Amino acid sequence: FISVPGSVAANSFSYLQMVLGFVVGNILITTILIPLFYKLNVVSLYEYLQTRFGGYSHKSGAWFFFISKTVSASLRVFIAPAVLQPLLFEPLGIPFWVNATLTMLFVWLYTYRGGVKSVIWGDLLKSVCLIGSVALTIIFIVKELNLSSAELVDAVSTHEYSQIFFFDDINDKRYFFKQFFAGVFMIIATTGLDQDLMQRVLGCRSQRESQRNMLLSIILQSIIIFLLLSLGVLLYIYVFRQGYSNTFPISNGVSTISHPDQLFGAVAAMESMPAIVGVLFILGVASTTYTSAGSAITALTTAFTVDILNGRERYTEERLTILRKWIHAIIALIMTLFIIAIYHFGDDSIINTFYRIASYTYGPLLGMFAFGIISKRSVRDRYIPIVAVLSPIATWVLDHYSKEWFCGYEFSFELLIVNALFTAAGLYILSLNNRNKDEKQ
Repeated sequence: FISVPGSVAANSFSYLQMVLGFVVGNILITTILIPLFYKLNVVSLYEYLQTRFGGYSHKSGAWFFFISKTVSASLRVFIAPAVLQPLLFEPLGIPFWVNATLTMLFVWLYTYRGGVKSVIWGDLLKSVCLIGSVALTIIFIVKELNLSSAELVDAVSTHEYSQIFFFDDINDKRYFFKQFFAGVFMIIATTGLDQDLMQRVLGCRSQRESQRNMLLSIILQSIIIFLLLSLGVLLYIYVFRQGYSNTFPISNGVSTISHPDQLFGAVAAMESMPAIVGVLFILGVASTTYTSAGSAITALTTAFTVDILNGRERYTEERLTILRKWIHAIIALIMTLFIIAIYHFGDDSIINTFYRIASYTYGPLLGMFAFGIISKRSVRDRYIPIVAVLSPIATWVLDHYSKEWFCGYEFSFELLIVNALFTAAGLYILSLNNRNKDEKQ
């Protein structure tokens, strides 16, 4: 809702190429991962790695999820204080670190006191407010630009930002096959192997209901992403006709939109817009922060206590409850510090930053699960953490020197696939000459 509309200036509608991959990836999650997790009846997804390989791989998976989710959740939460800082906090003279701290404090209280029901109601509020804000913004812009329905479709479809497919240049990060295959495996890694998101799916009453939920989800997600991209074109048309320049930072000499992520919020808060648009936008951003961060902190707490600390085996229930509360608070503090760091040092759009980081942190998870499901080979478990650490390093080296080594080729989010392949290759090497009982059988 925040980053996608602004991204069309640089990436056009190329994100839809990833969305096509998301559809295929969701079908694979529905047909492979959901039946597997229901069959194993696991509390944590990463218990599968314990069953398949052993304790070291279980810990490796849990640590990589913990790092991945902490970073990605921080990026999601960052959007709210970043968008609200120029709208609410700067006019009051409140610095960003106070804004970020207050945001995470309320998130912590929200999850500490609210539980799962609050997350569900927060999801509903988020959807109503943000979709309402999008719809009203589109209606108002169309009215201001004096466009009919046919003219609206024509204005979006013929705009230079509306190109969807890119087949011409393999070195372009928007190249179709880069985006499509990255989308397939990105959704498997960031949704199908995500403890937080899959807990919601597996919370359905039956496997069939969970599968139906996943398929319905990707259909709705695809429609919403298309609407957000279309909104992005309309927002740019609107601000350019308001006298803003057509290069970033976008400025009309009085006010400035310094980053694509700020576009939707800046337009929603313009005096020319009805107040309800800005109100719904702020409520939607706030509720999104609470639901996404709240569920993420809960999942991180579960992953750390169950998967990393072996809390269910080592502690009594009373001791485990106290431990969870402390871990819950510490994770919130870590996320606060990370959000402040992003504000001062980050320079890319949040959606690109998210997928870029996910390519490194989710790669080992994807590689371990893929190797475990596809292959029946036994692996020397104690060396798996080494493979899991070396794979992202090798991926970074390949990415860093790709232009020099591969005639100008530049990697995009397909780095995730490369990372997973490095991990799977490492596991295959660890399976060679492995003489344990399972392999003999």
